[in-house]
Amino acid sequence: MTRSRRIQLLQWFWTLGATAIIACAARAARTSSTSDPVVVTPAAQAAKPALVVLITIDQFSADYLTRFGPQLTGGIGRLMKGGTWFTNAHHDHAITETAPGHATLLSGRFPRSTGIMMNSIGVDDASAPLIASGLGDGASPRRFQGTTLVDWMKSADRSTRVLSVSMKDRAAILPIGKSQSDVYWYSTDGRFVTSSYYRTSLPNWVKQWNDKQFAMTFVGKDWTLLLPDSAYHEPDSVSIEGAGKDFVFPHHISTDTSTAVNLVRVTPFIDDIVAQFALDGVRALELGKTTRTDLLSMSLSATDVIGHRYGPDSREIHDQVLRVDRLIGRFLDSLYAMRDSTTITVVLTADHGIGRIPELAAATTNPPSQRVSLDGLLPTVRAKLREAGVDTSAIIAEQQIVLLNRAAFKKKSLDPDSLLAFYAALARKQPGVARVDVFKRVFADSATDEISRRWAHQFPSDVNVELLITLTRFSTWGGNVASHGSPYDYDSHVPIIFYGFGVSAGRTDSFVRTVDIAPTLAAIVGVKPAEALDGRALTVKK
Repeated sequence: MTRSRRIQLLQWFWTLGATAIIACAARAARTSSTSDPVVVTPAAQAAKPALVVLITIDQFSADYLTRFGPQLTGGIGRLMKGGTWFTNAHHDHAITETAPGHATLLSGRFPRSTGIMMNSIGVDDASAPLIASGLGDGASPRRFQGTTLVDWMKSADRSTRVLSVSMKDRAAILPIGKSQSDVYWYSTDGRFVTSSYYRTSLPNWVKQWNDKQFAMTFVGKDWTLLLPDSAYHEPDSVSIEGAGKDFVFPHHISTDTSTAVNLVRVTPFIDDIVAQFALDGVRALELGKTTRTDLLSMSLSATDVIGHRYGPDSREIHDQVLRVDRLIGRFLDSLYAMRDSTTITVVLTADHGIGRIPELAAATTNPPSQRVSLDGLLPTVRAKLREAGVDTSAIIAEQQIVLLNRAAFKKKSLDPDSLLAFYAALARKQPGVARVDVFKRVFADSATDEISRRWAHQFPSDVNVELLITLTRFSTWGGNVASHGSPYDYDSHVPIIFYGFGVSAGRTDSFVRTVDIAPTLAAIVGVKPAEALDGRALTVKK
């Protein structure tokens, strides 16, 4: 989506629907889905952890844990063996994207309540430009509604310190909500930066990190296989991967420094950079060193960019999963060398999963999966608007959703519902479209229909969304080689593993949601949520 398109969509949501979003946030949080799991709050802890660590792997499908399980000998494997592993964990909302997913993790609430309903209405904020000459658009959590675990912790102890880091701005910002904490993300010139929402200048420890130019160590480096070739069962010559470019190992990073520190973002090495920065931050901010409880949120983005480029069936994603497993192992070893491991609670999860490349999946799907665009429908629909004297900009169709400015139809001969029915009929005929739902009707079906339930969790009931479009399985809206964003399980199914302080080893197949993470951590830390939640605390201690 272009920046101008994002701005237009923002204006629609926040001029036609802002009041509804804010008014519905608290009300929606009090409405639980009938499919919510029945879980038990952990017993009160005699003590509390010194540090909570949330590790989010962007676009990490839960099936990677079983598919590559025997080869996971690093940190992920350690968490699987020694923690409480929820094998049937999901993002229980429909638009499984980075921004909505991250916003659920420490808020305990669905996108309908956080206000972060799509990437396109996530953190972009021209009023909060990057500081220290950072490269990129301004960003802030201003659209985020409500509170998170961070707010509950700070309310209980004002001395609590929080650090949130990622390659992506939205992945660093949204887990902790509106909290004025230490929040940093990667600038394409190889530095970590933040925006004016958080501070006016970088602290010394960040300046010192940037001065070390750690990203430069990857200039001219090759991404080669971590294990011998025989350890990989995937072919290394699938031309559709990488859009036909650079789809065979090794993958080379440019020797031009300005190019390399940007392109390192699409390799496994960006995770190394983020993890090293996070460890420096733990040391500088003295997280987990005192009797208070601090929090670190670290989101690792390499799996997402590699998955988008090569797909989940590629040798590249196989190698990346092994690399992020080893990286998390090194990270935990370094963290435990600084802090007492028995005082740290770790949570591993993901912001969404990933679907197969449509062209590769088509042979096994009925109807065949494909790339879909409904842009060709708009000229016909707008012709009807023009004939009735209605402003043709009264409708916005943004892939999964259709919005309508009903005020534009006043005193006109064209009924807005008839126009929507016309659009829906056209859309249903398009190859790759599974269903078109009227948004107002999904709430009635949410108790018995999983897709309706997830759509009902996406938007507050009074927002100006009219139609919801769900594609057939593994079909996508184009753009990336492989993508996500659907209400299907392959996009919603993610790992949730609790480990360390307050947690016993175990495995459960009960259906749980990412909104259950925050209340579970609140119970471990011993703080009270400041508002009604969609999630419930899970049993992680025997």
